[in-house]
Amino acid sequence: MSLSTDELRAFHANGYFVKRGLLREDEVDAARAALERLYAVAQTLRATGDHDGAFFALSVLPNGSVAVQRVVWAGGAEPVLLALSADPRLVEPALELLGTSRCEQLLCQAHYKMPNDGVAFDWHQDIQHRDKGAGTWQDVTGRGSFVQSILLVDDMTEENGPLTFLPAEAVTLDAAGRLVPGAVDATRGVPVVGRAGDVLFFGPYAVHGSMPNQSSRPRRVLINGYAAPGANQRYYPGRGACRVLP
Repeated sequence: MSLSTDELRAFHANGYFVKRGLLREDEVDAARAALERLYAVAQTLRATGDHDGAFFALSVLPNGSVAVQRVVWAGGAEPVLLALSADPRLVEPALELLGTSRCEQLLCQAHYKMPNDGVAFDWHQDIQHRDKGAGTWQDVTGRGSFVQSILLVDDMTEENGPLTFLPAEAVTLDAAGRLVPGAVDATRGVPVVGRAGDVLFFGPYAVHGSMPNQSSRPRRVLINGYAAPGANQRYYPGRGACRVLP
């Protein structure tokens, strides 16, 4: 699956692009059912930690329900998600962007934004989650060495906390290309809206964030992260994490 000139241009200029309708409705339905099963499991837990091959990041709300920030390596508990994350429609674009023939899969995360659960993410770059210092990360390709895909499991709208990107002119970066904390013009944010089945691809230096879900419907995504071989030196929790593809 070769990327178009426009997709490559968008990735290098803006840090991201979207492939519309990449997955069929039945495939999205299967992913949604898996995320619903994981969410139901999370409601039986009371603290962040490992469970059944995955790692649940949770917080308990004042009403006693559990807010699910993410399920790390969700495919460890739901094989259907692990199989989906190896689909060539996701892996081949990542490989083309990485410029490698193989990759190491670091992420298979289920992210939840349920109505009024308060889950939000401040402006950041995902390189800060990959590179923890002390030799944990090396950009072996010189182009970031990491690509994420985000499958929209639900429609993403202006009201339900869409992923929002900031253009280069709206942020201040240091000499290493890292975001200077607080140095952003949030009014320049570009929200990504789309239908379930759309897939967003973006790189580790793209500045993005999201607000809470203020709508009456869930906004769930499946995030898969692919690294160039040799870039990662960190441990990632979950059954089968950091496998090599294809």
